[in-house]
Amino acid sequence: MLLVISKIIFAVDAEQPKRTLTGKITDQSTGESLAGVVIYFPDLKTGIATDINGNYEIANLPQAKVLTQVSYLGYKTIVETIDLTNITSRDYTMEPSVVEMHEVVVTGTSRATEIKSNPVPIASIDKKQIEQNISTNIIEAITKLPGINAVTTGPNVSKPFIRGLGYNRILTLYDGMRQEGQQWGDEHGIEVDEYNVDRVEVIKGPASLTYGSDALAGVVNLLPVAPLANGLIKGSIITEYQSNNGLLGGSASLAGNKSGFIWGGRLSHKLASNYRNKYDGRVYGTAFQETDANAYLGLNKQWGYSHLNIAMFNDLQEIPDGSRDSATRKFTKQITEFDAFRPIVSDAELNSYQIATLHQHVQHYKIYLTNNFFFGERKLGVNLGFQQNIRQEFSHPLAVGTPGLDLVLNTYTYDLKYYLPENKGWETTFGVNGMFQNNKNKGTEFIIPDYNLFDVGPFALITKTSDKWNLSTGLRFDNRFFSNNGMYIRTNPETSFNTQVSIHDTVGAEHPFSNFKHTFSGLSASLGVTYSLNSHLSLKANVARGFRAPNIAEISSNGVHPGSNIYQIGNSEFKPEFSLQEDIGIFYAKGHVSGSLEIFNNSISNYIFNQKMLNHLGADSIIIQGNQTFKFQQAQAELYGGEASLDVHPHPLDWLHFENSISLIYAKNLGGNGVHITDSSRCLPLIPPLHTHSELRADLKKYKHVASLFAKIEMDYYAKQSRVYLAENTEAVTPGYKLFNIGFGGDVTNLKGKVLFTFDILCSNIFDVVYQSHLSRLKYFEPYPNNSSGRNGIYNMGRNISFKLNIPLDFKG
Repeated sequence: MLLVISKIIFAVDAEQPKRTLTGKITDQSTGESLAGVVIYFPDLKTGIATDINGNYEIANLPQAKVLTQVSYLGYKTIVETIDLTNITSRDYTMEPSVVEMHEVVVTGTSRATEIKSNPVPIASIDKKQIEQNISTNIIEAITKLPGINAVTTGPNVSKPFIRGLGYNRILTLYDGMRQEGQQWGDEHGIEVDEYNVDRVEVIKGPASLTYGSDALAGVVNLLPVAPLANGLIKGSIITEYQSNNGLLGGSASLAGNKSGFIWGGRLSHKLASNYRNKYDGRVYGTAFQETDANAYLGLNKQWGYSHLNIAMFNDLQEIPDGSRDSATRKFTKQITEFDAFRPIVSDAELNSYQIATLHQHVQHYKIYLTNNFFFGERKLGVNLGFQQNIRQEFSHPLAVGTPGLDLVLNTYTYDLKYYLPENKGWETTFGVNGMFQNNKNKGTEFIIPDYNLFDVGPFALITKTSDKWNLSTGLRFDNRFFSNNGMYIRTNPETSFNTQVSIHDTVGAEHPFSNFKHTFSGLSASLGVTYSLNSHLSLKANVARGFRAPNIAEISSNGVHPGSNIYQIGNSEFKPEFSLQEDIGIFYAKGHVSGSLEIFNNSISNYIFNQKMLNHLGADSIIIQGNQTFKFQQAQAELYGGEASLDVHPHPLDWLHFENSISLIYAKNLGGNGVHITDSSRCLPLIPPLHTHSELRADLKKYKHVASLFAKIEMDYYAKQSRVYLAENTEAVTPGYKLFNIGFGGDVTNLKGKVLFTFDILCSNIFDVVYQSHLSRLKYFEPYPNNSSGRNGIYNMGRNISFKLNIPLDFKG
């Protein structure tokens, strides 16, 4: 395949004449030249900034129609499509503005488009917003977007949820490539370096049309920094400290571009001790250490681009179990295999950065190649990738080097798209994508069997663009060929641990997993339209059908799920999930006010959820002591709700911003498939409560030697969540709470205005409120319910102060 791609590159390179685009950018009202304005072509992954005289020149461009984004802080972003076949010069005049009206996205579309014209519900967050908020992982950083939440297991483990749905219903991408790392698991996060993410785009709703199974609830696309413009060599050094858990973070990057040959790399490290709050003190088992490395090289030429990327993620994460001393409620730890006695954890251990004996080790290695080739008005996209996820959980206190759970997941992905020429506003894209996956057990504990799967999904997308209307429609058909192997295990007399044995050596062995083969198929479709009443007001409507095949845990689990205190049972009779979601939205932006309102209804057939099992006496069913027994069920479900936002920038105080959002989700369990609904089971589990976010922010352009100075105060309100899955005590009602955050920062410059460093000082939960998030798994880690304290489970992080420093590096190319 690489040889074929090389031949394509040389063939197209010989055919394509070199194109150069030049121009000048000025202020609309004063006519003054603007230096540092960014001109960027999202579909080409190339761009440049204007020089001190406002001029720019971009070489090695294809003869094609491309979307151009012209952006500068304090000015209205310009987005337009230009035809490079006959345009070699383009000047722009920029209008001052305090409202961002033209955000461009690349996720879930055939070509880069504006959010305001895309019928699909989508939200985004950029690097500046990520840096100016406290987070301990990249998923936590996006949870302030309306409709976005996370299921957490402490500060380092967050799983994204979109409109009440998560796990394998959400597809996480990195740079447009699907991220595969045992998404069904609760107790580990997304294997991506937070410092290497420049922007996040989130599709809220079925995106199976473009990406296939596992995107039924939406997509989270984590996008790295774009390649530099020609002739530049730049980098940065980032340092960070957080007070609550003593987090220390550092990252260094360097990148360059020489006549279209691009390269870059980043090395990062984070370590943290156990986090704390006023009720629990230090929470044992929440320390972590993470090391990341990323590198890329490639070509940006007139025929398009070809980029080779490699990444490494290495995370040591302790495993909390919530065990406590019954009298003092201090945390205890397991020290023997049979766990007959647990000593209290010392203060020295609670404050230490050293990773405990019982911990998990998650490694993720990735290499992928992204290509876009232009053949005149036609374009071919070819993306290929390989990733290996190694997940080990060390659960044997006296056998330190022996992992209990030890899974090795190999995934090969492919994504091919062919773009036909635009004709009178119509654009058509044909494609096929999918993956081959192989998962193997190597440990002493087994919750899922070894398995193989192969996905293939052809699709077609059609869009129509006019002055007032934007239409998008498409069709896709997915096939997932799945097989898992029968597994036999036997106790090793020397170690007393279980081990997998050959199918030819089954005498006296247990048989927890049988052979299983199945093909899951499904049709996905979407139809959406955006109507612009004028340049300030637009209406959107979209209806989409999504598809998701059951994951390995849902159909095959049979064992203790390490790190979760659960004995999990699957069901091989499950059918695929299908969703039908309708979305309606209205968006307004003019002058000093912008706002939006989006509502949705999502009906899901064959919805899979996890339910606690009871025995014949009505008590918890216990198969393995110390672990609650859960079994996956399947029923009909309906989720509905919406999000709204209102941002006000009062004139003449244009530097003042008052931003507000609200999101609300209702979810009903409709039963069916043998599931009978009672008052205690009529709600779906893991549904976030009503959430409002308000931010009052002051942005000052310059104060002496500090530029881009900001100061802000935020309030997050989470209402009481009483709409919970009460059956079998699976969930509990969660009280509401308010959290206040503050922050300020800016760019420190020299006498010539060059940025020496950027600083951010932030504080979350400034009043040290003690609370439990409804989506925190630690809420249910309680060995002594109804204890004398009147509290159950572990509480979330208390007050946390963060200090960030970003030092830019600039070299002559």
